[in-house]
Amino acid sequence: MSLLVNRYSVMTFYSDPTDPACHAVRFVLAEKDINVDVVQVQGDHRPEELNDLNPYGAVLTLVDRDLVLYEEHIIMEYLDERFPHPPLMPVDPVSRASNRLLRYRLKRDIYALVDALERQVGDAQRRGLRDHLTAIAPLFAHKPFFMSDELSLVDCYLAPVLWRLPKYGVQLPSQAKSLLQYGERLFQRPSFRGSLSVAEREMR
Repeated sequence: MSLLVNRYSVMTFYSDPTDPACHAVRFVLAEKDINVDVVQVQGDHRPEELNDLNPYGAVLTLVDRDLVLYEEHIIMEYLDERFPHPPLMPVDPVSRASNRLLRYRLKRDIYALVDALERQVGDAQRRGLRDHLTAIAPLFAHKPFFMSDELSLVDCYLAPVLWRLPKYGVQLPSQAKSLLQYGERLFQRPSFRGSLSVAEREMR
């Protein structure tokens, strides 16, 4: 693999243009204004080198010189440490652990439902995602970001899901007004707009 990796002179991110986890990484890349070559991969149009780079057959893969990463949270934290401005993780260990835990819960509770919706859009899947998001909506009533005064990796991870709600046919109730307002604030960020693929722009 080393010979293959050495061919990359610029940081390269292999991304599915409709996948929310890939979108989350692109949001981080755009927020930090990182010079990166984003290779959009969809359907059968898969570059041959990607099979050698990612042992799990997934698309989401970051190559930075001789380093290859292929899990969204590892990639997002690596980017935050490698490019520290603006910071997207807290400084102190307790807050950093809390940030990681929030993202873990989003992956287990929200992204699992999104994966189900990507496979089969049905009433049960829609209700599940709506109910989970409505349950956490009160957390967004008092701070501009997810339990924080500053944008963090948690926001970068949740925003792509909220952007896709019209695609999934999920309409949040009035009780989730604070969550909807939070989403609109994120969507207006130039970095979020810049992170959107053509396919994602057409979701709304």
